[in-house]
Amino acid sequence: MRDRTIRLLPAVCDVSVTDACNAACDFCGFARQKRAAQERHWIDREQLRLGMPLLRRRGVKYLGLQGGEPLLHGEIEGIVADSVSAGFRVALVTNGWLLPAKIEGLSKAGLRTLTVSLDTADLETHDGNRGLRGLSDRIREGLERASCHRLFLIASITVSRLLKFERLAQTLSHLGFQAVTFSYPRSNSFLSSSLAHGEGSQLVNFSADELITMLDSIEQLKTMFPVLNPTAGLREIRRHLSGEPEIFPCVGGYKYFYVDWKLDVWRCEAWYQPLGSLLELDRFPDQRDHCTACTMSCYRDTSVFMHAGVAAADALVQLRNGEPIQAFRKLFRRSVASSLASIVEEARVVAPLAGLRRSKKSRAKAVLPRGTASLNPIN
Repeated sequence: MRDRTIRLLPAVCDVSVTDACNAACDFCGFARQKRAAQERHWIDREQLRLGMPLLRRRGVKYLGLQGGEPLLHGEIEGIVADSVSAGFRVALVTNGWLLPAKIEGLSKAGLRTLTVSLDTADLETHDGNRGLRGLSDRIREGLERASCHRLFLIASITVSRLLKFERLAQTLSHLGFQAVTFSYPRSNSFLSSSLAHGEGSQLVNFSADELITMLDSIEQLKTMFPVLNPTAGLREIRRHLSGEPEIFPCVGGYKYFYVDWKLDVWRCEAWYQPLGSLLELDRFPDQRDHCTACTMSCYRDTSVFMHAGVAAADALVQLRNGEPIQAFRKLFRRSVASSLASIVEEARVVAPLAGLRRSKKSRAKAVLPRGTASLNPIN
């Protein structure tokens, strides 16, 4: 029986609603040209709805909808509405091609966080890599419509050789993004059903030293634009790349799950086997083996943010078991302090931006370089 104290800490689940995609990204296994002769799959909305109470019992509060390209799913608005009705706060990541046509329905269904993929500051280069001419215009139009609703607008950038940091802050602001998050590249295949990797792509084939330089540039961008990757997370990936001991065990399979279009549950997208079907989620044990094997930013950054909460929940269990010294040691570690600092750092970035109805002019003011205009206080 899982301790109820630990279950109070909210968990996250990413759901790939399809493996279909209309884009042709060189560094992604979902790219249309790489799967031209393969069957496409679509998650069953009713089966997913039946599995939502199990996710809630497991402590999942945040649901991320992804693909492939999730807006290709014919019932995506209904899936968002089902998720909201089940008590989840819902995010969705898209390439943006269908965003102008879909954003009203998504907003009415209750979507709260919208993430759109971007490859670089040069929009012509971005559109070329995606194989969708005029894509950046659709992104701009979709974000403009989204700005009329209570949506947090995030750019998601895969670290690749296309990425140039010059003018990136200006491009993000011009398109209407409120913040940016970076995904660290993987050139080798995932062992799960996910195809979000760039096997064979030279665009994500970096040496460790090259990637560390990119991490330095991301950290520098924090002085010019809201970046959601925590500083402690960036430094943890540096340790990983340098072969140094890492301090934040991944919460994948414990406080973060991945569900694919077949309704299989995985501890993460990089893992080699599923835990089983979503409808059997109640019987899966928590995965707490202190894994630090991959560099997937969604899992590794979330693990940084959750580390202090997990330590506090564990310490409470130890206190209940009459182990006060162990509880004290659990809480008073440098990693816990670093996690708390990351939470404060993110709050300073997110609080002035998330969930606020803001004009395009006010959004642009919020992302000017520091010294020109400051972010609002934390709420």
